[in-house]
Amino acid sequence: MPESDVTFAGSFLDRADRLRADAEAQARMATDPASRVSPFWFGKPLFDLADEGPRLSWVSAADPLLAAGPESMVFMGLGEGGLAHFAEDVSHIAPPDERPIDFVDRRTLDLSETRKFIDLRAIMAEIDHRDAGIAAAAKGIFEWRATHGFCARCGAKNVIAHAGWRFDCPQCGRVHFPRTDPVVIMLVLDGDRVLLGRHPAWDPKMYSLLAGFMEPGETIEEAVRREVAEETAVSVGEVRYVTSQPWPFPASLMIGCVARAETTRIEIDPVELEDALWVPKAEIAEALEGRHPDIAPARKGAVAQVILRAWVEGRIAEFDA
Repeated sequence: MPESDVTFAGSFLDRADRLRADAEAQARMATDPASRVSPFWFGKPLFDLADEGPRLSWVSAADPLLAAGPESMVFMGLGEGGLAHFAEDVSHIAPPDERPIDFVDRRTLDLSETRKFIDLRAIMAEIDHRDAGIAAAAKGIFEWRATHGFCARCGAKNVIAHAGWRFDCPQCGRVHFPRTDPVVIMLVLDGDRVLLGRHPAWDPKMYSLLAGFMEPGETIEEAVRREVAEETAVSVGEVRYVTSQPWPFPASLMIGCVARAETTRIEIDPVELEDALWVPKAEIAEALEGRHPDIAPARKGAVAQVILRAWVEGRIAEFDA
């Protein structure tokens, strides 16, 4: 399955890890007005809406918007011609309003009619593939900084290092790297039927593939079997990998799999799910086209919809009868 089918999997930058430890090069690039910076405000990147579709808005490293930031920028990599690209958290420039944060955070800060800070979840169906991976990586770093500022070993305040991609503890010397939480998401099949679940917090009629966090010491296959059994009591046999998706809410990696159901009786865990059901492929096709009266699929850009669409179109090999 092409990576371009999956939102947040893609970038036009060379991450250039080889330059992250070069303090002199980092200082030179960070002060070069030609360097480009993607500003983030409370986890939301700045987008330019003036063109055909939303694109990340890159400003000069000398832009006044970036002045007096409390933390150093994150080096995102090198673009065409070796041009340095960074991301910077500018949340200090204005507090958010007091509206509650829903599943999609609609709070924003408009810099102009066409330049706005927009929640990635709200715009994921429209974001350009070339920008998505960059935005996801930067958001993940800023989320990690916000929750891991102190050393887990000794409690001392960490120091940003390695061009923003690491925390170092000045007290005990412990080195901390950004956290990524692996999550399995599975196309559980019984012939031409797929097992879907619904969380009570989701939009009306929305159903999606079952998913859950992996636990220490588990293989991907074990995690798939455990999660399906815990949420629906359905037993799963063979498991195959399909694709993956960085998921910056806050910092997960969705590991997409296809799995063969060995039993079909459903007993939902009411803590995890509001409903679960078997849906024939023909009805999934209707749902993807917006024609199903009772089922709305996962939102465009989510790996669940990508996997379901690939299955309907015959791009995922099914199990032998």
